[in-house]
Amino acid sequence: MNEVEPEPAVDATCSRAGCRAQAGWRIDWRNPRIHAEDRRKTWVACDEHVGYLRDFLSARDFPVWVAPLVPTETAR
Repeated sequence: MNEVEPEPAVDATCSRAGCRAQAGWRIDWRNPRIHAEDRRKTWVACDEHVGYLRDFLSARDFPVWVAPLVPTETAR
């Protein structure tokens, strides 16, 4: 019997404008001026752009959380 790992249901593509690379990072953030404490938005990023996107959000004083993107999250 040949076992094959299932493919993710959705390809997660980097959120950086113009980038079509596979995302490997999850960036959760919120704008405290318009979002309640429990409201967060999520961007995904490739290895090349995770720092850029994190810094972009941090420069605006947005709370930012970065974590690896796990395969099951891409299907959400």
